[in-house]
Amino acid sequence: MKQSIQLIVVDIDGTISGDANQVNEPVKQAIKAAQAKGVKVGIATGRMYRSALRFHEAIASDLPLISYQGALIKDPQTQNVVGHWPVDLTHALTLIDDFAEFATTDRLSVHLYVNDKLYVKEITPQSAAYAERSKVEAIPVGDLREFLIANSAENPPTKILALSDSADLITEMLAKLKNRYASGELYLTKSVATFFEATNPIANKGTAVKHLAENILGLDRTQVMAIGDNFNDLEMIEYAGLGVVMGNAPDDLKEKADWIAPSVEMDGVAAAIVKFVL
Repeated sequence: MKQSIQLIVVDIDGTISGDANQVNEPVKQAIKAAQAKGVKVGIATGRMYRSALRFHEAIASDLPLISYQGALIKDPQTQNVVGHWPVDLTHALTLIDDFAEFATTDRLSVHLYVNDKLYVKEITPQSAAYAERSKVEAIPVGDLREFLIANSAENPPTKILALSDSADLITEMLAKLKNRYASGELYLTKSVATFFEATNPIANKGTAVKHLAENILGLDRTQVMAIGDNFNDLEMIEYAGLGVVMGNAPDDLKEKADWIAPSVEMDGVAAAIVKFVL
């Protein structure tokens, strides 16, 4: 297996980036050593492209950057958009209506991502904290339905996110809305316990990594190692010949792993690379 891995794809939050919101030196060095052996290393994240770019640069990746759960794939070197699969306007509008059902008892902040910018109804404490960690500006626009209708013709939303302080609320939302929408209408997932995410149904990390590996690099899935820590990583972990799940991941995701790495704070990605590549 050590000889077969030619592509490593890593998630950001909870995988190569922990509480410090940066890539630790042991992880950087392990990635650099893998690259020196000719192994390609790329990122697949739920983050905005502009928010993920500094991590892409930190690991010196020369691959297209998979962002928004795979809904936007863009090459930072050429600025070429490899692929963009936005959310259908009808489903985006109904989803905003659906959120209102769940916002009665707990604060629910809704984020719209249009043209790699973050738009919100108003700046809530959750949105402010998100913007600070992501190092992006949250732009308040008032009524999100009106904003979408006015802007979606030329710039449809790449992703919709709802976040709350209540993990139980997000779990309830995910369960109910997965029953409400067919798999061909929306891709719904959690990236962390308090983040509900919606993208185009063909946009997930598994589809994006498959495209990167097979169509761009000409590799077979058996030559791919994917490393993640949450349910939005499930599809790429299942696709990869070697699916690695971080020690800080939910137990249900760990059941899908070929190998469980140490936690992000223990530089689990470095341990995986040493074990299977170096």
